[in-house]
Amino acid sequence: MLNSFDILETIRMIQDECLDIRTITMGISLLDCIDPDIDKACEKVYNKITSKAAHLVEVGEQIEKEYGIPIVNKRISVTPIAMLAAACPNDNPVKFALTLQRAADTCRVNFLGGYSALVHKGFSAGDLALIKSIPEALSVTQNVCSSVNIGSTRSGINMDAAKIMGEVVLESARITADRQCIGPAKLVVFCNAVEDNPFMAGAFHGVGEPDCEIHVGVSGPGVARAAITKYPDATIDELADVIKKTAFKITRMGQLVGSRASKMLGVPFGIVDLSLAPTPAVGDSVAHILEGMGLEQCGTHGTTACLAMLNDAVKKGGVMASSNVGGLSGAFIPVSEDQGMIDAAKAGTLTLEKLEAMTAVCSVGLDMIVVPGDITPETISAIIADEAAIGMVNNKTTAVRLIPAIGFQQGDTLEFGGLLGSGPVMPINRKSAAKFISRGGRIPAPMHSIKN
Repeated sequence: MLNSFDILETIRMIQDECLDIRTITMGISLLDCIDPDIDKACEKVYNKITSKAAHLVEVGEQIEKEYGIPIVNKRISVTPIAMLAAACPNDNPVKFALTLQRAADTCRVNFLGGYSALVHKGFSAGDLALIKSIPEALSVTQNVCSSVNIGSTRSGINMDAAKIMGEVVLESARITADRQCIGPAKLVVFCNAVEDNPFMAGAFHGVGEPDCEIHVGVSGPGVARAAITKYPDATIDELADVIKKTAFKITRMGQLVGSRASKMLGVPFGIVDLSLAPTPAVGDSVAHILEGMGLEQCGTHGTTACLAMLNDAVKKGGVMASSNVGGLSGAFIPVSEDQGMIDAAKAGTLTLEKLEAMTAVCSVGLDMIVVPGDITPETISAIIADEAAIGMVNNKTTAVRLIPAIGFQQGDTLEFGGLLGSGPVMPINRKSAAKFISRGGRIPAPMHSIKN
C-alpha cells in the first residue's frame, strides 16, 4: 500500500532527479506476414503494426497524465526482418525498411526496431541479403533501427559475420556522412542478444515471444546518484544496500506503468527492463553515480569494480519489485548519451580499452562510441569480436555500437541531438588485426556452454 511519503518521494524524484520511464515498447510478431510476394508481405506488415500499435502513443500519453510519470519514448519492436526476407530472396529487403518507417510514422513512435538478423551459428536464407542492405536501409529511414546477433555462449562466434559487420558499420557511416554519420548510431552488433529487449537500437521481437506484448524500460541514474550522495561515509556494502532499495522503488514504478499499459491496450505484459539508462541531461549520468562512490573521474582505476557493484545491486533490488524482470537489466554506459562519460572521454580518463573492461561487468557493451573516420573495417570487426568474446565467455549480453566519424579526427565531436547526445572522437589502437579477421570461420563455444 502506498503512503503519502512514498507518493511525495516519487514526485520529488521525477521533478529533481530525472526519474522517468525511458520507454514503453510494444513487441509485435510478424511471422504471419511472411509472403513470397514482397509487396503483399509489406502490406501485411504495415497493416499488422498499425493495427496492434494504433493506440500505443495515445495510451502512453494518457498514463503520463494519469500518474504524472514522464514516459520519454514509445517504441515498437518486430520479428527479425531477415525471416520475412527469406521468403522473397530476389527482392530488395529495403522495401521492408521503408514499410517499417511508414508504420512508425503512422503510429507516431520514436523508434521501430527489428531490421535484424540472427546469424550466431551461420547464415540462413534472407540473412546475408538483409545484412548487406543495412547501410541503405538506415540511410533512407529515420526511425528504423537494426541489429545483428553474431555470437552466443551456446554456439560460439560467427567470425564471417563479424567481418561483414565491420564493413557494414563503416559503409553505414559513409553514406550518412552528411548527417553526422547517424547510420551506425541505429545499428547494434550483439552476442547473446535477448528476445525481449525494449531498448533501441537493439530491440527485436523474438520468435519465442507471444504475438504481441508490452515491455517497459525504466531509467533513474539521477535517483541512484542522489541516493548515494546522502551517505558520504558509508561502506561499499552499505552503498550497495542503498542502491538496491533505490532500484526497488524505480522498478515498482515500471511495474505499475507496464501493468496499466497492458490492461489499456489489451495485450500481455512482457517485462520490466531494470537498466539504468542515462541521457545527456545534467544529473542523469551513470558515470556520475560511479564518481559519487568515490572516483575522481569515471575511467580511473576502480571504475570497473564500482560498476560491477552498481550493476549487481540494481538487479537485486529490481527482481524484488517485479516478477516480470527481463530484457538487459543493469547499467548502460553509452558514451555519447551520458554527460559524465562524455567529460571523461574528452579528458582522456575514459579510453576504449577501459570501456571494454567495464563491459565485462555491466549490461551491454561498447555503446555509442565515436571513432576516427579513417578506421579500417577490419579494426571494427576486431573490436566486435573482442566484445563478443566477453559476452560468449561470461554468458552475458554484449554489444557494439560504433560510429566512424567520416571526415573527423580524434578530438572532434559529432552532434546527434536528442537522447543520442554528442560524442567525442576517441582514439583507437592502430595496429592491424586484418590477418586474424580474414581467416573467417567460427570461434568455438566455450566448454562451460555444455550444460545438458
